Amino acid sequence: MGQFQFTPLKIEGLFIIEPKCFGDNRGYFLETYNYEDFCKAGIKEVFVQDNQSLSCKGVLRGLHYQKNFPQGKLVRVIKGEVFDVAVDIRKDSKTFGQWHGEILSAENKKQFFIPGGFAHGFLVLSDEAEFVYKCTDFYHPEDQEGIRYNDPDIGIEWPVEAELDIILSEKDKINGGLKSIL
Repeated sequence: MGQFQFTPLKIEGLFIIEPKCFGDNRGYFLETYNYEDFCKAGIKEVFVQDNQSLSCKGVLRGLHYQKNFPQGKLVRVIKGEVFDVAVDIRKDSKTFGQWHGEILSAENKKQFFIPGGFAHGFLVLSDEAEFVYKCTDFYHPEDQEGIRYNDPDIGIEWPVEAELDIILSEKDKINGGLKSIL
């Protein structure tokens, strides 16, 4: 299909997307999004907002979701490396509470598509990481919720080195567990 390889994951709705990269002695070129190619792969969401963040090693952002205005996200890393995670919080889903994690980096150029109905977060593995993502709905700060990144009911296997200190926002330090959204 076009300029992308779409790999559906075990949890319905999640995809890893690998763009074709064309490089030579000048550098490289790749397409990061094409509505027609994505529709052919079954990703028909319309994106309305783009975001970018810069974080240092050990920063863990998440697990975030919007309760009443769920956002689908197409995420990628343009500098550095992160471990990116999606947790299925669709209450009627047979995979509720299951998670998928993926290394995203500037080097591998992988993208992760996460539909609405998932909590999302990432851990920065490199000294710095620039993270960019498209959203299917606008950000509503009053609607943002979070789940504790280390909730034993989910059991995410974060690739944390022994000497790495996890850096959380004040808000993420007080997130509840998966059971709090039931």
